[in-house]
Amino acid sequence: MKKFVLVAAAAAAGLTSCKKILDVQPEDQLDVSQMYRNVYDADAAIIGLYGKFQGLAERYILLNELRADMLDYTVNADEYLRQLSTHSVTPDNPYASPRPFYELIVNCNDVLKHFNGMRKENKLKEAEYNQRYSDVACLRSFLYLQLGIHYGKVPYVTDALETVDDVKNEAKFPRLEFNTLLDSLINFTESIPFKDQYPTGTTLNISVDGYQTQKIFINKKVILGDLYLWKGKYREAATYYRQVMETGTTGVQGNQYFVMYKLGWSGSRTSPGSTDHFVRYTRPGDATTLAWTNSWVTMFERGQDEGFNNEWVWVIPFDSKFKPENPFVKLFSPVGGSYLVKPSQSAMDLYNSQTQLSAQGLGLPYDARGAYTWRNINGQPVVMKYLYNYLDKNTSLPVNVLQQNSKWFLFRSTHLLLRFAEAANRENRFLLATAFINNGISGAYPAPGSDVTNYHNTLSEPYPYNFDARNSGNSGIPYYRADWYRHQGVRFRANVTNNVYAAADSLTQIENSIVTELGLENGFEGTRWPDLLRIALRRNDPAFIADKIYDKLRKDGSGNAAAARAKLMNRDWYLPFVW
Repeated sequence: MKKFVLVAAAAAAGLTSCKKILDVQPEDQLDVSQMYRNVYDADAAIIGLYGKFQGLAERYILLNELRADMLDYTVNADEYLRQLSTHSVTPDNPYASPRPFYELIVNCNDVLKHFNGMRKENKLKEAEYNQRYSDVACLRSFLYLQLGIHYGKVPYVTDALETVDDVKNEAKFPRLEFNTLLDSLINFTESIPFKDQYPTGTTLNISVDGYQTQKIFINKKVILGDLYLWKGKYREAATYYRQVMETGTTGVQGNQYFVMYKLGWSGSRTSPGSTDHFVRYTRPGDATTLAWTNSWVTMFERGQDEGFNNEWVWVIPFDSKFKPENPFVKLFSPVGGSYLVKPSQSAMDLYNSQTQLSAQGLGLPYDARGAYTWRNINGQPVVMKYLYNYLDKNTSLPVNVLQQNSKWFLFRSTHLLLRFAEAANRENRFLLATAFINNGISGAYPAPGSDVTNYHNTLSEPYPYNFDARNSGNSGIPYYRADWYRHQGVRFRANVTNNVYAAADSLTQIENSIVTELGLENGFEGTRWPDLLRIALRRNDPAFIADKIYDKLRKDGSGNAAAARAKLMNRDWYLPFVW
């Protein structure tokens, strides 16, 4: 209780001295004695929820990555982790229990109930209530989406309960099929009164020890876009993704205006600006000169500067100064950690199956994002994305063994752009979808000369598919610098060649390439199993997911490969729902 009091006191003081704002223990963040007297108590309740949410980080990564094709267990892993990877989960597997999700959901329900009471008693102003109620509501919807993804059929509980064990009462809380759950989540989440992030100047949009708290809280439009994408309502999904992509497109035109969440360039490959995340070389074509500063990898290690903020939509820090402890060193690191999981051979093969552009890589036969994403340490393949604030890039030794800092990467601009492309492709906007995958809007809609009036744009399309990327160059007449003129595709920024599609069945080919690109770009960030499952469900094609898991297990020498494939081909995709 002591740490919660510190947080509440900081909130009550207006959060002007808030070094302890994140220093909370999951087990005592939501003590029932909190009084909900004013907006600062409401803020403390929200901070407590997100502190407890951090306790799900390890489970989130393991369920979403180890069950998929790019992450596998090491010799150090116990039987329960091996079960996740081989799809042989037994009812006693602690990683498979839905209880931790429901414990937080019940906490969310209790907070929402108290917020309604505070509003009725005028303890919260209307705007204060709208912002905070909507935040907690969307966090709960995110948790339910995760439950649907992993269990398929779950109870949907929105009541404030005395104990989490009440969820087991199927007479009161029958389990909903995943598709029905999506309907309930969409209807509820659409009804929230506030869909933006906390505005500047509000008590939950501040800076704490170098961390911008706005990035900690869920992006409400992203969760709505995801819900619609799962439901197959592609226009609605694309609309919400488009709104988030244009978060910075306000006010005076400047770097953030053109770059934030758009994958926009702010410098050149050879002389990048501070916000660039190009794959680049200090000497083009020389593989030994792959850049490690102001390059693609920088987004995983940098502090919350402009480049970080332009890339990351939702990210939660783990810092040695705060509780709870960082779980990622234990999972991924062979130095100072337990090294329980590693990149699969399938993942490494995926990176090595690409070809780099001639501009920088001169046709090198692999994707350099692989070199940034994983590396060999003492002969062992190691996922590095979560370790760059812990292990020195040059020595692979801890910068400070007592400071196991990292970040929980939940959503970034490439998730946004590729999911938009997924929705656009399903709406038969094939060329637009490939623009986001390959080399950008201007690359997909090139102009024959300097007059770009009728090129570099899709303005003839209805919203959300009408983009203006016109850029006439310095000598162009007429002169254009449209909102999306700096946009570049995911593969262009990564310095790999464009995907090429045959005219026949381009929808399926493009969708397959989106899933591949999500692996290359966002691998190990906690979205791989959902991406595979979403496509398998959409196509009613169990082989889409079964073959990838079989390939992983076969290449990594698991004796369970054939059994896992047979199970997945039988559409047995979900964990046992055992309390």
